[in-house]
Amino acid sequence: MSEHGDSRPQWVTDALLIGGALLATYAVFTVFGLVLGLDVNGIVSTLQRVTFFAAVYALLALALNLHWGYTGLFNIGVAGFMAVGVYAMGLLSSAEQGFGLPLWIGVVGGMIAAALVGLLAALPALRLRADYFAIVTLGLSEIIRRALLSSSLREFEIGGQSLGTGGGSGIGFPATEGVVDYVLYAGAERGGDPALLGSLLFPLAETVGIQPSVVRSSVYTALLVVFVIAFYLVLSRIGASPFGRVLKGIREDEVAARSLGKHTNTAKIKVFMLGCALMGLAGMLWQGSRGTVTPSQFMPIVTFYVFVALIVGGSGSNAGSIVGGLVFAAALWEGPPFVRRIIRANMDVSTPTTIYDALLPLADLDVLPLVGYLVGSLDEIRFMIVGIVLVVLMLWRPDGLLGHRKEIAAATDLSRPSRRAGREGVEEGGDP
Repeated sequence: MSEHGDSRPQWVTDALLIGGALLATYAVFTVFGLVLGLDVNGIVSTLQRVTFFAAVYALLALALNLHWGYTGLFNIGVAGFMAVGVYAMGLLSSAEQGFGLPLWIGVVGGMIAAALVGLLAALPALRLRADYFAIVTLGLSEIIRRALLSSSLREFEIGGQSLGTGGGSGIGFPATEGVVDYVLYAGAERGGDPALLGSLLFPLAETVGIQPSVVRSSVYTALLVVFVIAFYLVLSRIGASPFGRVLKGIREDEVAARSLGKHTNTAKIKVFMLGCALMGLAGMLWQGSRGTVTPSQFMPIVTFYVFVALIVGGSGSNAGSIVGGLVFAAALWEGPPFVRRIIRANMDVSTPTTIYDALLPLADLDVLPLVGYLVGSLDEIRFMIVGIVLVVLMLWRPDGLLGHRKEIAAATDLSRPSRRAGREGVEEGGDP
């Protein structure tokens, strides 16, 4: 039963919310694409890119929700744990800079490495208050990134095996997107004879004008969506379990939870390690898809983006984490550049070099120079848009889009039907 008091399972309600948000996003970007004159290939490529970023931010927001939304652990070192997972995978699976092991071993090893680093961080840091814990995780994230830039780790040997992080040049490894070749080409090299799925998708895509590269990217994005569903199911299962109720007890009042005999420190260490492993996996699925990675891809701003996605969707809500990732990727990240393309394609606007040159023509009621200046500065302005969105949310909806939903502490709703109906604003004689 959902927390709204109806007989519909919670996952069905969440699926309808997420599906509706996704369809609305697709509709808006399709209209934008038609206005720009994009063909089918261009529109599908745009939707694939929006879905890709929505999926990766949803994965990271879900992992962060396990820390912050469920347990109240203020972890602002997300980028660092992503880096540990990706680089551990690279050192295990890279043929030139690592051991050259199969990719799946690298992925598992990356998750284990991220969890172990989370353990090392949790043991001393969880004794600290929330604000100090946040500083520790941020510092650890930067230590990790700086260590990857170190010349001493650029190339070294272990047991006669030459390894290295590559320093600022990064490390190369088999791209996680290469798993698509196993699906479309039955493990053969790209461009060979397609497997069953490839023999179905490629002719169909060619019929409607979609290029093979877009098909490959779309299949990998579909794989990310599967991982988003898996993350959601795992976190929902944890939240409904006795362990999950301990986590929520820690979030609300750790002293009270400890007074009831709960081993709160052990629970926090376990959940922190699990969340770090999920962050490492999300990092591998995102940054590992390129086949090469550098430390610059794990700047602290990445953690800020993940927090924005979680705040927009609503902390404590798994569905909110997914919707927040979608809103961030579509409206705040991919949307502004798309609007710029539309304006430049349909309006003859110049780009003044200074704000003074853009404002001066307003005296003659000429707004096009100002529009051109804003369009040319959109990469900087969208950061202002993110800040404005956060301020508006804090004022009008501080719990996020879906964070207002109340979670039931017990495994089932034990309240009386009349009270539950009254809580939802329906008549007492309504559906219990």
